[in-house]
Amino acid sequence: MARKNLFEVSEPAGEQTPPDAARTALVRPLMGLDRPLKPGRPVGAISQSLENINSRAQRAEEIERKLSEGQAVVELDPSLIDQSIVVDRLGVSDERRAALVDQIREHGQQVPILVRPHPENSGRYQVAYGHRRLAAVRHLGRLVRAVVRDLTDEQLVVSQGQENNSRSDLSYIERCYFASKLEAKGFSRDIIMASLGVDKAALSRMIALVARLPAEMIEAIGTAESIGRQKWAELADLLEEKGKRAKALKAIQEPEFAVRTSDERFQAIYDLIKTAAKRPDRTVWTAANGSRLVNISDSETKMTFAFDKRIEPEFASFVRERLQALYDEFRQKTTD
Repeated sequence: MARKNLFEVSEPAGEQTPPDAARTALVRPLMGLDRPLKPGRPVGAISQSLENINSRAQRAEEIERKLSEGQAVVELDPSLIDQSIVVDRLGVSDERRAALVDQIREHGQQVPILVRPHPENSGRYQVAYGHRRLAAVRHLGRLVRAVVRDLTDEQLVVSQGQENNSRSDLSYIERCYFASKLEAKGFSRDIIMASLGVDKAALSRMIALVARLPAEMIEAIGTAESIGRQKWAELADLLEEKGKRAKALKAIQEPEFAVRTSDERFQAIYDLIKTAAKRPDRTVWTAANGSRLVNISDSETKMTFAFDKRIEPEFASFVRERLQALYDEFRQKTTD
């Protein structure tokens, strides 16, 4: 019999199939979806044997069992697949995206993605890992090869993280940002450690680092694949200096910032705020008698007077006692 008729069952002549039985013969749930089967046509005077019917039913059940357990690879319409609970990537370069599209166009999709039935939208799926493969196949207008599993939220993010870890596929800041977003979603530290394959101390450092960096700056810089923990920590330290966070956030808005590569964007921000502040101007106030009484340091944000008590021990106290009078005089002049 032709393969397309694998699940067709013919009715013995003269017998009427009860309504419930008819539906059972014509519909078989596949991953929770009713899938109508074509009604059988008469094949002549000799009907199907009970043994053949049972064999086909067992085969159908085996297929369903494998699909439900995620043991079989199926082809799905990419338009039915939504992204994961938490996206773990900060972007993919145009070159890597194009290379993956060309590879799949030439050799086909060799590695299936992992999806689960969408927990909220019947008939749709949610990807655990394989976002780039899914995007490439979608671009090519093909069906995507996928393994379908019933996964809890915890199982999904652990699968997602471990698959990326096995290929060393995420940059350091992507891993940190992914961990931070998982915690914000309410996942426990144990689940996040299992997902990323790190210990408690390392995870704490990763989440603490992200907390010190503006989210909009992380997303604007992107993957920064060659930038490791030390450089990101140095950048976080620099941003804590007065005025430098605002300076960095302004820089990422500039049109020329976006055209750089991700590594270049990081370096541009790092160099911008690492530039040493302008050194203060230093002068000495000298009295008419030639005494060098006061050292003056003048910077962008403050001016400092240092009195030399070795020359005039009481002069500093004399000035301090008259500060209010000097300030009142200053205010009167500025308001006149």
